[in-house]
Amino acid sequence: MGKVNMARVVAGGLLAGVIINIGELILNTVLLGPRWEEAFRALGRPPMGNESIPFFVLLSFGIGLLMIWLYAAIRPRFGPGPTTAIGAGFVTWALAYLYPTAGALPMNLFPRDLFLYATLWGLFELPLAALAGSWLYKE
Repeated sequence: MGKVNMARVVAGGLLAGVIINIGELILNTVLLGPRWEEAFRALGRPPMGNESIPFFVLLSFGIGLLMIWLYAAIRPRFGPGPTTAIGAGFVTWALAYLYPTAGALPMNLFPRDLFLYATLWGLFELPLAALAGSWLYKE
Protein backbone atom coordinates (compact mmCIF):
# COMPACT_ATOMS: atom_id res chain seq x y z
CA MET A 1 0.00 0.00 0.00
CA GLY A 2 1.33 3.39 -0.99
CA LYS A 3 1.07 6.57 0.96
CA VAL A 4 -1.63 9.09 0.25
CA ASN A 5 -0.37 11.84 -2.04
CA MET A 6 -1.61 14.83 -0.04
CA ALA A 7 -0.65 17.36 -2.72
CA ARG A 8 -2.91 15.52 -5.15
CA VAL A 9 -5.64 15.21 -2.51
CA VAL A 10 -5.57 18.99 -2.14
CA ALA A 11 -5.60 19.55 -5.91
CA GLY A 12 -8.44 17.09 -6.46
CA GLY A 13 -10.29 18.32 -3.37
CA LEU A 14 -10.13 21.91 -4.56
CA LEU A 15 -11.48 20.92 -7.98
CA ALA A 16 -14.26 18.94 -6.29
CA GLY A 17 -14.94 21.97 -4.07
CA VAL A 18 -15.28 24.24 -7.09
CA ILE A 19 -17.86 21.88 -8.58
CA ILE A 20 -19.75 21.66 -5.28
CA ASN A 21 -19.73 25.45 -4.91
CA ILE A 22 -21.05 25.95 -8.44
CA GLY A 23 -23.77 23.37 -7.83
CA GLU A 24 -24.77 24.90 -4.51
CA LEU A 25 -24.85 28.38 -6.06
CA ILE A 26 -27.20 27.17 -8.79
CA LEU A 27 -29.40 25.23 -6.36
CA ASN A 28 -29.67 27.69 -3.50
CA THR A 29 -29.81 30.99 -5.38
CA VAL A 30 -31.19 30.32 -8.85
CA LEU A 31 -33.49 27.35 -8.25
CA LEU A 32 -34.47 27.55 -4.58
CA GLY A 33 -33.45 31.07 -3.51
CA PRO A 34 -36.97 32.52 -3.24
CA ARG A 35 -38.21 29.39 -1.43
CA TRP A 36 -35.38 29.63 1.14
CA GLU A 37 -36.20 33.30 1.74
CA GLU A 38 -39.85 32.39 2.26
CA ALA A 39 -38.88 29.60 4.68
CA PHE A 40 -36.71 31.95 6.73
CA ARG A 41 -39.52 34.53 6.84
CA ALA A 42 -41.89 31.84 8.11
CA LEU A 43 -39.45 31.27 11.00
CA GLY A 44 -39.35 35.00 11.71
CA ARG A 45 -35.70 35.16 10.61
CA PRO A 46 -34.14 37.39 7.98
CA PRO A 47 -32.89 35.63 4.86
CA MET A 48 -29.24 34.72 4.84
CA GLY A 49 -27.18 37.57 3.47
CA ASN A 50 -23.90 37.80 1.64
CA GLU A 51 -21.97 37.58 4.92
CA SER A 52 -22.79 33.86 5.12
CA ILE A 53 -21.39 33.08 1.65
CA PRO A 54 -17.72 32.70 2.71
CA PHE A 55 -18.73 30.17 5.37
CA PHE A 56 -20.58 27.98 2.88
CA VAL A 57 -17.85 28.33 0.25
CA LEU A 58 -15.24 27.13 2.75
CA LEU A 59 -17.54 24.35 3.92
CA SER A 60 -17.96 23.13 0.34
CA PHE A 61 -14.20 23.14 -0.21
CA GLY A 62 -13.83 21.17 3.04
CA ILE A 63 -16.32 18.57 1.82
CA GLY A 64 -14.43 18.33 -1.48
CA LEU A 65 -11.11 17.83 0.30
CA LEU A 66 -12.51 15.18 2.64
CA MET A 67 -14.19 13.37 -0.25
CA ILE A 68 -11.00 13.15 -2.31
CA TRP A 69 -9.04 12.10 0.78
CA LEU A 70 -11.63 9.33 1.22
CA TYR A 71 -11.17 8.34 -2.43
CA ALA A 72 -7.39 8.16 -1.91
CA ALA A 73 -7.87 6.12 1.25
CA ILE A 74 -10.18 3.50 -0.30
CA ARG A 75 -8.36 3.30 -3.63
CA PRO A 76 -5.94 0.55 -2.55
CA ARG A 77 -8.83 -1.72 -1.57
CA PHE A 78 -11.34 -0.91 -4.33
CA GLY A 79 -8.95 0.11 -7.11
CA PRO A 80 -8.51 3.42 -8.88
CA GLY A 81 -11.14 4.74 -11.23
CA PRO A 82 -14.63 6.10 -11.59
CA THR A 83 -16.44 3.36 -9.66
CA THR A 84 -14.36 4.02 -6.55
CA ALA A 85 -14.70 7.79 -6.99
CA ILE A 86 -18.48 7.54 -7.28
CA GLY A 87 -18.50 5.31 -4.18
CA ALA A 88 -16.54 7.95 -2.26
CA GLY A 89 -19.05 10.53 -3.50
CA PHE A 90 -22.00 8.47 -2.27
CA VAL A 91 -20.43 7.87 1.15
CA THR A 92 -19.69 11.58 1.49
CA TRP A 93 -23.25 12.39 0.40
CA ALA A 94 -24.68 10.02 3.01
CA LEU A 95 -22.61 11.57 5.79
CA ALA A 96 -22.78 15.22 4.72
CA TYR A 97 -26.29 15.46 3.23
CA LEU A 98 -28.51 12.50 4.04
CA TYR A 99 -27.72 12.01 7.74
CA PRO A 100 -27.97 15.71 8.74
CA THR A 101 -31.15 16.14 6.70
CA ALA A 102 -32.75 13.08 8.26
CA GLY A 103 -31.89 14.46 11.69
CA ALA A 104 -33.36 17.87 10.90
CA LEU A 105 -36.63 16.64 9.36
CA PRO A 106 -38.43 15.87 12.66
CA MET A 107 -37.80 19.45 13.82
CA ASN A 108 -40.09 20.81 11.08
CA LEU A 109 -38.05 24.00 10.73
CA PHE A 110 -38.13 24.11 6.95
CA PRO A 111 -40.50 22.69 4.35
CA ARG A 112 -39.75 19.04 3.68
CA ASP A 113 -39.58 19.55 -0.07
CA LEU A 114 -36.66 21.99 0.34
CA PHE A 115 -34.76 19.33 2.26
CA LEU A 116 -35.70 16.75 -0.36
CA TYR A 117 -34.52 18.91 -3.28
CA ALA A 118 -31.23 19.77 -1.58
CA THR A 119 -30.55 16.16 -0.59
CA LEU A 120 -31.35 14.78 -4.04
CA TRP A 121 -29.26 17.52 -5.68
CA GLY A 122 -26.31 16.44 -3.56
CA LEU A 123 -26.85 12.82 -4.60
CA PHE A 124 -25.76 13.84 -8.11
CA GLU A 125 -23.50 16.77 -7.23
CA LEU A 126 -21.10 14.91 -4.91
CA PRO A 127 -20.41 11.86 -7.11
CA LEU A 128 -19.84 14.22 -10.05
CA ALA A 129 -17.42 16.31 -7.96
CA ALA A 130 -15.71 13.10 -6.78
CA LEU A 131 -15.24 11.98 -10.37
CA ALA A 132 -13.62 15.29 -11.29
CA GLY A 133 -11.43 15.41 -8.20
CA SER A 134 -10.34 11.79 -8.55
CA TRP A 135 -9.21 12.53 -12.09
CA LEU A 136 -6.48 14.72 -10.58
CA TYR A 137 -5.47 12.21 -7.91
CA LYS A 138 -2.42 10.06 -8.59
CA GLU A 139 -0.30 8.24 -6.02
